[in-house]
Parts: sequence; structure tokens; C-alpha cells
Amino acid sequence: MQEQGSQAKVSSQKRVLMVVANPAVSTTLGGPVGFWASELVHPYVEMTEAGYAVELASPQGGRVTPDALSDPRDPSGYSAHDILSLGFLHSPRHAALLETTRKLSDVRVEDYDAILVCGGQSPMFTFREDRALQGLLRGFLEAGKVTAALCHGTAALLDVTLSDGRPLLEGRTVTGFANVEEDAADQMVGRKVMPFRIEEVARERGANFVRAGAWKPFAVRDGQLITGQQQNSGRETARLVIQGLGH
Repeated sequence: MQEQGSQAKVSSQKRVLMVVANPAVSTTLGGPVGFWASELVHPYVEMTEAGYAVELASPQGGRVTPDALSDPRDPSGYSAHDILSLGFLHSPRHAALLETTRKLSDVRVEDYDAILVCGGQSPMFTFREDRALQGLLRGFLEAGKVTAALCHGTAALLDVTLSDGRPLLEGRTVTGFANVEEDAADQMVGRKVMPFRIEEVARERGANFVRAGAWKPFAVRDGQLITGQQQNSGRETARLVIQGLGH
């Protein structure tokens, strides 16, 4: 009887697909880009602690790497405070997940209860034209499943159209990496960092784009669509996903 109870628990476990970007090269600055560590790790921890089964996937599958500035081990010290990501990256079991992500084209919407697209710099150069990712986002949302994106990962939502041809973002209240934060990043680097701005394109698509103050943790839910503002919003985004899944 004890074994049957365990099997029932496993069969009813919520399953979440987290999408992370593969390594790429910035077309604006020329250097290597990847996913932002905290945008994977913080939601991952929040959802696994809630009892969810979380699987990682990427457009190409296989190995993914964090943006240097998001890695707490980076000599810059930019993310040295992020001990949660440091623990994840130092854990052999968790670090191994970054070597074997599932390929998006092998993913079926019916196998998961929710999807969460993580950000970083690579999504700004790789996600907007990814047809497989667009199809998944449309499929999850039209199936009534929780569909979430965080920070620059919201770039994946910008060009998604629904089955009736309307932009997914039309009439939706969303957030994402905001213009004020892009301004700060450009000023820090001394030149334009990103090839476009999420806030501007989202508004063009008919979205009601909202934000908190620069770098403040913030996420918003519009029905089953959930978006987080930037890298400090991972936990807030995950908590709305948990809310959307009913517990």
C-alpha cells in the first residue's frame, strides 16, 4: 500500500519545463553570451521546493552556459552575492543538468503543466526567430497552461501569434527587462548592448507593459500568462507559476 501511495504521488506531480538559451555571440558587442544564472536557479529552487518536477530544455539541446557576469565565480564579482546560483553550479548533480538539456523540437506540450522561459543575453540574439519556441508558447497558452517568461526571456513572446493570427501580447499586461534598465546597462558598458528593446516592441504588439522601479523584484500575472521584470525577479515569477498551478 505504501508503494501504491508513492506511485500516486509521482503520477500527480506537476511538471514544469524551463527553457534556457544556448551559447551565442552578441551581434552588438561581439562577445559570448548565454543564460543568466539566477533566472534559472532561483525559479528552479522555488519550484522544486514546491514539489514540482522541473526539466531543462534549450533550442539546440545539450550544453548551456551562464553569462559571465551572472556567474558568482566570475572575477568581476558582479554576481558574487548570488550564493544560491553558486551552490547550484558547484553541485555535481545540478551542474550536470546544464550539459544535457532537452532539445525544444523534442518537447510535447501535453507532457508538462507549465513552461518558464529564462532570460540572459543570448535570448536577445536567438529567441525571437525560434519557431519551435514560438510554437510551444502558443501551444501552452492555448491549452490553458501556465506560460511564463522572465527578463530578456520575454523576447520569446514578442513575435508569437495565436492560432487566429493575433499577436499573443495584444491586450495583455506584461513586464520584462525595461527601458530604464537597458539605459543603465548601455551607460555602464558605454555603448548599445542589446539589438532591440523589449518594452518598446511589446507596446508595438499592443501589450500593456508595466514595471516596478529599476532592478526591483517584480512579476505580473495576466490569466495564465506570467512575466518577470529582470534577473532579481526569479522568485516572484516562480511564485506566480505556483499560484497559477493551484498550489
